[in-house]
Amino acid sequence: VLFGAVGGPKWDAVPYEVRPEAGLLRLRKDMELFANLRPAICYPALAASSSLKQEVVEGLDILIVRELTGGVYFGEPKQIIDLGNGQKRGIDTQVYDTFEIERISGVAFELARTRRNHVTSMEKRNVMKSGVLWNEVVTQTHKARYADVKLDHMLADAGGMQLVRWPKQFDVIVTDNLFGDMLSDIAAML
Repeated sequence: VLFGAVGGPKWDAVPYEVRPEAGLLRLRKDMELFANLRPAICYPALAASSSLKQEVVEGLDILIVRELTGGVYFGEPKQIIDLGNGQKRGIDTQVYDTFEIERISGVAFELARTRRNHVTSMEKRNVMKSGVLWNEVVTQTHKARYADVKLDHMLADAGGMQLVRWPKQFDVIVTDNLFGDMLSDIAAML
């Protein structure tokens, strides 16, 4: 399914339920579009135009596999609570189940087999329980069905830094919805 950009400042003042982004998230969930494939390729004619050094991006070919129907964008509760005295609290909930991580990592491993046979899984296992589970499930899926594919793990914030520092170290990156949103935007500018 190809879908253009949605949202923008025009809709900032309307309730979330009627914003274009809410409709997009519902389409993803209802159609079970769980895998977002985001290639980042630097074509030879464009290498000198990058804001990074040409030798850093020349020949770049990365595929980010973003889980698209779970995580913080869909987790509950999601609310803003009025605490009184002019104070509020915003709550978003990051939730992943084993099957969601198994299926997205399976997509990443299968795609890696058609490329350079290397997957880097990115999460935040150092501070998030969902990251701990993500790491465990990706590792188990790798051992059970994809031991022929090289697997690395990297914290997502370090991954963002490494995308700018040395992007050609990556082949396929598999990550959750939130980190995939950010990392694919970074990769788009390489």
